[in-house]
Amino acid sequence: QVQLVESGGGLVQAGGSLRLSCAASGSGFSINAMAWYRQAPGKQRELVAVITTIGITNYADSVKGRFTISRDNAKNTVYLQMNSLKPEDTAVYYCNAGVTQSFKRYEYWGQGTQVTVSS
Repeated sequence: QVQLVESGGGLVQAGGSLRLSCAASGSGFSINAMAWYRQAPGKQRELVAVITTIGITNYADSVKGRFTISRDNAKNTVYLQMNSLKPEDTAVYYCNAGVTQSFKRYEYWGQGTQVTVSS
């Protein structure tokens, strides 16, 4: 079993910055791609950013140029640096990881962290 624990959410004014972290713990696993999703009230969960094991990244159009995803493979941790935040970025942010464990692939989710951007 792998656990993803997120941190770094909170309340920030528009134009401000936050940095989210997500650390994976467990034993006998390797992490493949990692990603951040978000879900605003009344909306579907959407992909925000994804990063592969070798650092290739992709972003939703709505966050390009403002958000940066990165990872520390030695720490099994993925980060999301969010700059120039807008009220429409308000959502619960979820960490997602593809994991290989005992030669099988699994997908894990974090518990979510609230990001609120005030205007």
